[in-house]
Amino acid sequence: MLPSFCRQTVTRLRAPYIEQRGTKVRDWSNPDQLEVTGCSVQGTTGSTTWTDDRHPVTAGATLYAPPGADIADGDRIVYNGTTYAVDGAPVEWQSPTGMVDHVTANLTTWRG
Repeated sequence: MLPSFCRQTVTRLRAPYIEQRGTKVRDWSNPDQLEVTGCSVQGTTGSTTWTDDRHPVTAGATLYAPPGADIADGDRIVYNGTTYAVDGAPVEWQSPTGMVDHVTANLTTWRG
């Protein structure tokens, strides 16, 4: 169980797949939205690509969500006005009793 200080709310966005030129792609024009409460979002790392004239910036965060949170690879998470991509599959962490304790997901955002 996450600590009592995990009181942040995030919005999970999930876009359906559509076929475009023979390839399945996500249609972000009208994604499904779900509020997930009892979370904590903690910043991790960031980087800037100085060899590119635009100087694109990436930033990372880790989302700690309660057990059963409906979050999957390919979703997007909106927190504090920033939209992050879920980077890889979320992981369910077990407590010593074997029950799911919480879910973590790596988040990435970029601009450039």
